[in-house]
Amino acid sequence: MNILFPIASYLVGAIPFGLLIGKLAGIDVRAGGSGNIGATNVNRLLGKKLGLVTLLLDCLKGFLPIFLSSQYISEGSGQNIWVLLCGIMAVVGHMFPVYLGFKGGKGVATGLGVFFFLSPPAIGISLLVFVGVVAASGFVSAGSLLASGLFPLWLWFLGQPLEVILTGFFVALLIWFKHHENIGRLLRGEEKSWKKG
Repeated sequence: MNILFPIASYLVGAIPFGLLIGKLAGIDVRAGGSGNIGATNVNRLLGKKLGLVTLLLDCLKGFLPIFLSSQYISEGSGQNIWVLLCGIMAVVGHMFPVYLGFKGGKGVATGLGVFFFLSPPAIGISLLVFVGVVAASGFVSAGSLLASGLFPLWLWFLGQPLEVILTGFFVALLIWFKHHENIGRLLRGEEKSWKKG
């Protein structure tokens, strides 16, 4: 029955809060800005308040599945692995939602929620990296890439178990994969700067 937890985690992660908030505001966020359903694009199209709401909800759909699975999956049945799998599946759900033809967001906020449960100190360090890079460069994508890329290092430095470090590495790879278009624009000097709106 443990397999039901990762499946449920995927389905929760796949809930497109950014799209739903946009619909309530009369806008399809996929048709404007970057076309992404995540908090950054909602912020760009609908303002900071709704962008923040989207961010919190996307974080929550990463946090809740891994938290609840840690409470209800019994110890001694490979609990740690099942719990980590639930976290991964929540992120995968956000990135590849079944409800939207598997075209979703980039997983940063949902991953934030997952790892806030697993290692708050590592998340704190990564948030400092993110804020510093965005403030210096103006590129949210650059902040996301560097923060996620360094995240497994912080997990290792803080003495997290190998399976948690590997989970962080795998999620970081997924985030980089979903940012491949941003990486191309950054290299070409075409990425949209937050400082310029």
